[in-house]
Amino acid sequence: MLRLPDHWVWDSWYAQDDDGRWHAFFLRASRALLDPDRRHRRATIGHAVSSDLREWRLLPDALVPADSPGWDDLATWTGCTVRGPDQRWYLFYTGVGRAEDGLVQRIGLAVSDDLVTWHRHGDGPLVEADPTWYELLDLDTWYEQAWRDPWVFPDPDGDGWHMLVTARTNQGPGDQRGVVGHATSPDLLNWTVRPPLSTPAGFGHLEVPQVAVVDGQPLLLFCTNAATAPAGSDERLWVATAPTVHGPWDIASAQPILMSHLYAPRLLPGSEGDWALIGFVEHADGEFVGELTDPIPVRYDRTAGLVTRTPMSPSAASGA
Repeated sequence: MLRLPDHWVWDSWYAQDDDGRWHAFFLRASRALLDPDRRHRRATIGHAVSSDLREWRLLPDALVPADSPGWDDLATWTGCTVRGPDQRWYLFYTGVGRAEDGLVQRIGLAVSDDLVTWHRHGDGPLVEADPTWYELLDLDTWYEQAWRDPWVFPDPDGDGWHMLVTARTNQGPGDQRGVVGHATSPDLLNWTVRPPLSTPAGFGHLEVPQVAVVDGQPLLLFCTNAATAPAGSDERLWVATAPTVHGPWDIASAQPILMSHLYAPRLLPGSEGDWALIGFVEHADGEFVGELTDPIPVRYDRTAGLVTRTPMSPSAASGA
């Protein structure tokens, strides 16, 4: 478990180094804010390391908002970390700026040689919403311009890289436009925005998307709060399927994951083909918690979806 006495911790993502250690990157904000709803506009990207995904050692923050004026000078939000073919590490993140009062989301990049010291790539965002397919800021339709939570993974056929994004299509009822945004790149630096990999299915947005192949099935993990879930549903965590990791993702048939204490979880692989979830505990007894869980072992069942299983061994969790 990762709990900071002076900071709330929420969305997280992970990378494993050459020594088998896990690096957690996570959003954090000071508990001195008192009201957890204020944390989003104060978010920085924290960093911790672990050998077993249970005991964590805090490292310096990976990234903080840029100096003003800058496109990401208000807050740095959820992203992902991958290793490129040049052996450098690439941290893709969401940024929001003061100029638009944090209402317009864009995706940026920082790079590192050691997973500890990070430098922004360029002075501007890397990937922005394309109005050909995606909704731009329109406060009469939605409360923000959604283009966040990048999840980057290599094409399984070796054809560059894919990025999934929390996005909204530019057509249809305003509260049901959530789709899986998509962009591709040959080199992790130059990106082309593509049409979405799903069609609207009643969700306002699909937050923190992640793709993994679990027990032979390509899965899309995502989450949504009660206000943006399909009408009549109070579920928060979901898993959808597709024929391949390229999609298209069948969001209309998405199955809920029955772990009501979690939000924004990530699937992490063990060394023996097993999988676990780590997310943050949002509320307990009516109070915001803001801490990361220990690994929760899961498996995929074609009838029930993503379900818990017997715990994976410490050696599997460590990747040893």
